[in-house]
Amino acid sequence: MAKSKTVKKKPSKKAPAKKAGTKKAAAPKKVSVEDLLKKAYEPARLAMAYHPFYGGKIEIVSKCVVRDFNDFAIWYTPGVAEPCKAIQKNKQLSYVHTNRWNTVGVISDGTRVLGLGDIGPEAGMPVMEGKSLLFKYLGGVDAFPLCLGTKDPEEFIKTVKYLQPSLGGINLEDISQPKCFYILERLREECEIPVWHDDQQGTGTIVAAGAINAAKIVGKKPSQMKAVFIGAGAANIAISRIMQISGYKWENMIMCDSKGSLHMGRKDVKADYKEKWFMCEHSNKDDVVGPVPTAMKGADIVVAASKPGPGTVKPEWIKGMADDSIVFATANPIPEIWPWEAKEAGARIVATGRSDFPNQVNNSLGFPGIFRGTLDVKAKTISDTMCLAAVLELAKTAEDNGLREDYIVPTMDEWEVFPREAAAVGMAAMKEGLAREKHSRKTLYEKAEAIIGRARSETKYLMKGKFILPPPKV
Repeated sequence: MAKSKTVKKKPSKKAPAKKAGTKKAAAPKKVSVEDLLKKAYEPARLAMAYHPFYGGKIEIVSKCVVRDFNDFAIWYTPGVAEPCKAIQKNKQLSYVHTNRWNTVGVISDGTRVLGLGDIGPEAGMPVMEGKSLLFKYLGGVDAFPLCLGTKDPEEFIKTVKYLQPSLGGINLEDISQPKCFYILERLREECEIPVWHDDQQGTGTIVAAGAINAAKIVGKKPSQMKAVFIGAGAANIAISRIMQISGYKWENMIMCDSKGSLHMGRKDVKADYKEKWFMCEHSNKDDVVGPVPTAMKGADIVVAASKPGPGTVKPEWIKGMADDSIVFATANPIPEIWPWEAKEAGARIVATGRSDFPNQVNNSLGFPGIFRGTLDVKAKTISDTMCLAAVLELAKTAEDNGLREDYIVPTMDEWEVFPREAAAVGMAAMKEGLAREKHSRKTLYEKAEAIIGRARSETKYLMKGKFILPPPKV
């Protein structure tokens, strides 16, 4: 398979690894708040013009030759009967004779879309299409959006299980809590293919990687850092779990929901929110009781996965944090606090979920590479150990390129992070006994590199040939 010219060099050969914090952040240019706000809202303005122009973001394109009409006798009847009979005798051959080996369903019920809430399955489709686009371009994975017209968790689970024969993996997306925890748990137990909830595992992976590197820059040990979480939904519950296996400690964490800190006195969550109750039992060793500002006093790092801002997190709360504080404001489309406000309030490192600000801790750095590695070894599931492998590889990739205050994780245009991540995840799956196929790290890297390179070259070729038209001027 031909490789794209953009993916021939490996990052490890560019330069030796650099020590964390040795590269200073460039002095920021003076920009007015008005200009920053205009820049922040610009993607939304363009989205309203570009989406209808293209009529959606993805389409199905043939991957086999059609030399003339006689080839249809091979790809369809009568020739196609032979692969069908082979698969009937051995279902695993569906991964050989069809594109199932590389197909993921992006499945949602539209009950918690971005920061927009319960907007319904139809309104959620632009997000799921966008997710599918990222899967293909960043990970070479053929993903398809499927928004289901039910809010019933049992119907959702049943439908997803029915879809298994057509898919190599399932990416759950934008499902409200607490049912998202239940749905993921059930499907991971009952499905024969990997099931992943990106709002949980994906968000946790990239934030944990950023948190590891941010700690290196400020010279603190994760095991000793006080971490406060604003929002106790699917994202922050999973972030806290993956940060814990990455070196942070439960006892040093405080999680807050809309009613304040989670502690053993919060009997209101015990019956219906078992994940919140877990945090009540295992975190907040000092039994801090009170609202978010109280919890944030003296915190080394705060992770907000809450209501979109601005203004959800106040500058004065950040002023009460420890020296060299770290702020992750991950809400989309607008972070809980603008980065410049957090910096002015004393935060040393600020990360958001947006690509137009430094330190984007966005799921897009995780799921394409993680699924690439999962599919390439035909893993049975995606475990926390596999997520940890991705966390460490993400962190190491950024460290290899030179950490600084405005660069704690790789950016999406640093293509090498995805094959590196894929190889690390595949190796972890093999070590854990979850892989159906075994390969060397070198083989996994080269396979991922080639598949991702093909996807990117394909897009560039279609743009060059005007099969994908330039966007309109607006």
